[in-house]
Amino acid sequence: MFINGTWVEAKSNETRAIINPYNQEEIFQSAEGNRDDAKAAIQAARVAFDKGEWPNTPAKERGEIVQKIADYIRRDNEELAELETLDTGKTIEESRVDMDDIAGVFQYFAGLADKDGGEVISSPIPDSESKVVHEPVGVCGQITPWNYPLLQAAWKIAPALAAGNTIVVKPSEITPLTTVKVFELIEEAGAPKGVANLVLGKGTDVGAELSENTDVDLISFTGGIDTGKKIMQSASVNVKKIALELGGKNPNIVFADADFETAVDQALNAAFFHAGQVCSAGARLLVEDSIHDEFVEELVKRAGNIKLGNGFDDDTQSGPLISAEHRAKVEKYIEVGQQEGAKIEVGGKRPEKAELQDGFFYLPTVFTNCTSDMRIVQEEVFGPVLTVEKFSGQEEAVEKANDTIYGLAGAVFTTDIGKAEEVAGSLRLGTVWINDFHPYFAQAPWGGYKQSGIGRELGKPGLEEYTEVKHIFRNRKPEPIHWFK
Repeated sequence: MFINGTWVEAKSNETRAIINPYNQEEIFQSAEGNRDDAKAAIQAARVAFDKGEWPNTPAKERGEIVQKIADYIRRDNEELAELETLDTGKTIEESRVDMDDIAGVFQYFAGLADKDGGEVISSPIPDSESKVVHEPVGVCGQITPWNYPLLQAAWKIAPALAAGNTIVVKPSEITPLTTVKVFELIEEAGAPKGVANLVLGKGTDVGAELSENTDVDLISFTGGIDTGKKIMQSASVNVKKIALELGGKNPNIVFADADFETAVDQALNAAFFHAGQVCSAGARLLVEDSIHDEFVEELVKRAGNIKLGNGFDDDTQSGPLISAEHRAKVEKYIEVGQQEGAKIEVGGKRPEKAELQDGFFYLPTVFTNCTSDMRIVQEEVFGPVLTVEKFSGQEEAVEKANDTIYGLAGAVFTTDIGKAEEVAGSLRLGTVWINDFHPYFAQAPWGGYKQSGIGRELGKPGLEEYTEVKHIFRNRKPEPIHWFK
């Protein structure tokens, strides 16, 4: 762990074995921190913000340090990618792409750091000046998930540092390796002591302390909706600023006039990329009734051909689920779907190949005969499970797509651009893709409507999440007003 500029073990000296989900082999022993470690990190961040130079460091200099982190990530791209694949089981190709994106995120926010010099606003009062400035929030607790460990950390760390905050980061306890490595790079880049702190450990200990501690000014969390609700309650103790990304049940709408090949290909990508362990996964497919049967037939055929395996093998298309516990959760949803009357068209079980028996693999699964009131349609499974529903016409498509507590992302496939724009405008989602699925980039804000969360990451709003807005007014000709005689 990295606290106040020093690498330390847990105060309890406890450790945790980090497991490769492909074969369950131990790959690392990490420190297992607790509330005491979190308190020490928070105190270091508090002192660095209140008494240190970082918040008042010229924005250009902060940006230069953030840019160095980007440069070092590019330099160490292959090492980081290998660690990510070992930790999560995803393909090495995907991990390499992730590292490129992560470097891009740090570079983007490095460039934004000195671009906000404040805004002069018109004052209705004679002989006065009025301006609005953005200032850092303070101490930021940042809790990241296991599915995209370093990518999600970058979305939080880069803007927080660029804006002049101090941070305490808690990665998922089961996938900490790349976050540990990037803190080595933050140290190498020259971040002052106490500005960036890393605490490893369980959410019920470290995460809870970050949420409850009154010396923390902002809490940012990416993960499940139930945990997000608990964090909101805990943060109320001192009315922390909160930024939450809580997943989704993301609709993928395919109209009959869509390019058939592209729509099938993207439906597979939407649902089964990284074994469906993606917050924006298109796990809910809506297909117009006139092409439903043909579309499902082709989809099922291709889903059955997805190559599972070791993320380091060139021909592997999808890796394992993250853990035995998570696979058991997915399997429970398979049972629920069958009990509700949905029909398994492909998958619905563990693979039988001998070389996959030591990993947490599960076959890509497609359910048909689905209706909007089913749990497997409404709840986030977070695995390689796709539900298919029919719709007739634009109005029903939109109605079904919006029938969810979530509102993170979704897509519409059609060659009618007017219809596509109308549907996109009607969907209660933070991101809508037209004739594509999954693209994101540092310049575009990311976040959801409804119970998919609060706030935005990436883009200019992603930087603004880590700032407070201050209005400064100056009277150029002060004089008594004699209200009170």
